[in-house]
Amino acid sequence: WKKFPKAARVWDLITRDPEVRANWDMADYLTVTKLNYNDHGEAHARLVAANSVLIYHLLLEARVMPDVARSGAGDEDDACAVIVAACLLHDIGNQVHRQGHELVGVILSLPILDRLLPQIYTDVERRIELRAFILHAIHAHDLSPMPLTFEAALVALADGTDITKGRGRTAFDLGKVDIHSVSALAIDEVRIAKGERHPVEITVVMNNSAGIFQIEDTLTRRLKNSPLTQHVNIIALTHPEDSKSDMRIIERLSLQNGTFKTE
Repeated sequence: WKKFPKAARVWDLITRDPEVRANWDMADYLTVTKLNYNDHGEAHARLVAANSVLIYHLLLEARVMPDVARSGAGDEDDACAVIVAACLLHDIGNQVHRQGHELVGVILSLPILDRLLPQIYTDVERRIELRAFILHAIHAHDLSPMPLTFEAALVALADGTDITKGRGRTAFDLGKVDIHSVSALAIDEVRIAKGERHPVEITVVMNNSAGIFQIEDTLTRRLKNSPLTQHVNIIALTHPEDSKSDMRIIERLSLQNGTFKTE
């Protein structure tokens, strides 16, 4: 945070805000309890935001310019603030419904941003321009529509990095047994670091080859046609310390009322 004081302030304001926490709670309740999806609440939002800052720092080191700076709306700190705000708020639309949650998230985030951002940005014109970047990133985080800016592409990518088995455990335990939940349990670790040939290298460590579905469906698709394509590489591998290890996730399933259940 030392390089990004305004972004750090955005983090503090949003994570401590009771309205935001209520939004997280209800988004998580609907997705996990009613849809048997994985976490879409505070834990997910914080992890995505933290990963986004790490990726952003690596891209800046490689002198990749964010659109906020390119457009003149702000500097590198302002761009980081945009990314952090969008990551923290990107999934709150799930409290209304999963379908269309991206646009609903924009609507719900607007009054929150109008209440919190003036505490950092007193200049109205700059504040509204930065707000536009945040709202676009929220709207485009699930690739429908596609991200058009550096910041939105980074938010979408960071969203895809939260794929470890801890996040998918609840859905599986609640009885959701399909390729999505099984594949999620196959991911042990996601590492973000500087690559040899790319500014950012994301390494996904699997305990089972089924994890490749989760990597492809959730993470790699976020780089296709993205403004970040040439700057990020993704590597998928099974445990390097034991190349023959391939953990069994499911022992036996039975079809009950049209749904597979573990026995």
